[in-house]
Amino acid sequence: MARLHFAPTAESKQNLLKEGFSEKTITITGNTVIDALYWVLEHTKSLDVALSFDLQQARIILVTGHRRENFGDGFQQICEALRTIAQQKPDVQIVYPVHLNPNVREPVYRMLSSLKNLHLLEPLEYPQFVHLMNQSTIILTDSGGVQEEAPSMGKPVLVLRDTTERPEAVEAGTVKLVGTNRQTIVDETMYLLNNPNAYKKMAFAHNPYGDGTACEKILKTLLTFAKKKHMIKNMEIHR
Repeated sequence: MARLHFAPTAESKQNLLKEGFSEKTITITGNTVIDALYWVLEHTKSLDVALSFDLQQARIILVTGHRRENFGDGFQQICEALRTIAQQKPDVQIVYPVHLNPNVREPVYRMLSSLKNLHLLEPLEYPQFVHLMNQSTIILTDSGGVQEEAPSMGKPVLVLRDTTERPEAVEAGTVKLVGTNRQTIVDETMYLLNNPNAYKKMAFAHNPYGDGTACEKILKTLLTFAKKKHMIKNMEIHR
């Protein structure tokens, strides 16, 4: 029923074309979440969370995890991987805002709370989390939104899942699927920490989710559409 379609990516546009929609009705805009992200970055200057290290000086691995399919053995493997990384890289700080779900909190606190360079936090407000993402070196996550947001700040993302609904990010090279296998997580994280060229390749890959001007593109298209409708209506009146 829609007259206009705003596609966040080129691949989204192709999906619409395959479903039979006219190219004239489709505008590639990027995702509006990137607009919001850049706004928050501009207006949030500090984390306001007490940490035992200097955010500006340390290499930081930021971790998030909440997906139901990782409950049980998945989170067990993730925690084992984080423990191994923390032990092998004592100079790297791992920061983990822990989801409130008990299926997440139980293994995380049981297995990771004693490590000096692994910091377990309560869930953060969005501006605080964005600031922490911006200060991070690498992000390990099973979140869909973070797969779009982190590359906008040049942060390599290792996705703790076997599949993703963000295939554009994988194709662009801004994120990499590593699943929940302990050794794979350790190996891929160490590779990025120890290989500057591999790190730069991911950090500087093109972000397929936009440049923070999605709202402007949507507004421009809407105004053009409204102007055409107004002109057509005036022509019909004059007839």
